[in-house]
Amino acid sequence: MTTTTRGASASGEPEPSAGRPGRLSPRPSPRSGFGLRGPRHGRHSVSADQLAALALPIGDDGVVIGVGARGRPAVLGINRPTPYDVVLIGGLWTAQVLALRTAATGARVAVETGRPQAWVQMVHAMGGGQNGLAVHEVGRVPPQGASAGTPVLVVRDCGMRPPRGRVTSGPWQSVLTLLPYLSPVAPRLVRQARLVGVQRISPDEAAELGRALSLSREDVEALPTLADGFTLWCAERDRQYVMTQPTDAEIGLLGTPRRMD
Repeated sequence: MTTTTRGASASGEPEPSAGRPGRLSPRPSPRSGFGLRGPRHGRHSVSADQLAALALPIGDDGVVIGVGARGRPAVLGINRPTPYDVVLIGGLWTAQVLALRTAATGARVAVETGRPQAWVQMVHAMGGGQNGLAVHEVGRVPPQGASAGTPVLVVRDCGMRPPRGRVTSGPWQSVLTLLPYLSPVAPRLVRQARLVGVQRISPDEAAELGRALSLSREDVEALPTLADGFTLWCAERDRQYVMTQPTDAEIGLLGTPRRMD
């Protein structure tokens, strides 16, 4: 038979007795020194079957370019610390909406174009070029001095065969090249781009671009039928159809969505 003396536990260690001289004081709690215990809350947990229902927004820091197939905002992260080249095979209207919304985020926009009259209304609306948007002749874009505090988007609206730009993409400076249709320089620009946007094109152009971008048969067949305002955005592994919905202010300035200019 095992007996325990008073003041000792079953393990043979003395039992603490607070307030009595000569006895051991209670062991300090592991939480001592951290203040009072706060309110107790139940743990937030999900079962393994519920994990598939969780989703995190991807690319939620940037310019809202429209809504995706599920009605969720589609966001394009234009301001990046690394070089970022975008090619848009589409209409001037979409490029101008992107430029307008990028300037609204606080970035500066430099437009290189052979048709400055198409951009002059935007320049006047934004304060005569003093509030984030400036228009330059082809080949005359000066160094922009982009930085994390003042990111820059260079929009190249130089027709079917844009010359090699003097100002290229770099840290905090992205370049958007607008092509109205496919051209002999398009394959090179598409290969160099990190992101390619495609609006309505002919079936022959869709077949050619489908091979260059490894598009599915469904996407190739859909491109010639896209409505105004729709764009298929293609990254390295992602494909997403986006509908650009203009605000009332954008409609007043640029009109309604259109593929042809």
